[in-house]
Amino acid sequence: MAFFSKKDNVSLDLQSISTLISEGCILDGNLKAPAYARIDGQVTGDVIIDEGLIIGEKGTILGNVITKEMIVYGAVNGNIQTNSLEIKATGKVNGEIRTQTLQVENGAVYNGSLSMTQNNKLAQSQQIAPPAQKMIEV
Repeated sequence: MAFFSKKDNVSLDLQSISTLISEGCILDGNLKAPAYARIDGQVTGDVIIDEGLIIGEKGTILGNVITKEMIVYGAVNGNIQTNSLEIKATGKVNGEIRTQTLQVENGAVYNGSLSMTQNNKLAQSQQIAPPAQKMIEV
């Protein structure tokens, strides 16, 4: 009976996306969303997503990112703070990474410094500098 009470973890790629910045869209400013988001366009500003974030192959972030889970197929130029990070073969990250787990596929590009920990203390205690601009809530 125990298997009915356990909640299965669903891969970030299979989560229901509540916020989408589609290809061709440009957002100048900070983005804050409560659940899962996907960025296939460009965001210039800090991104704070409560649950998980996917950066599509055409997606670009020029700013810092804070989220629980993250998959990068596109490009991030800024610092990343997350519990779980995957940089796919097409992904490019330039900046400081703070994470518990990191997966990097062959062909991925990463330039910056890396801090890893085995518990939530890093993600909760060391915050990336708070955004100075007005937040756009979705």
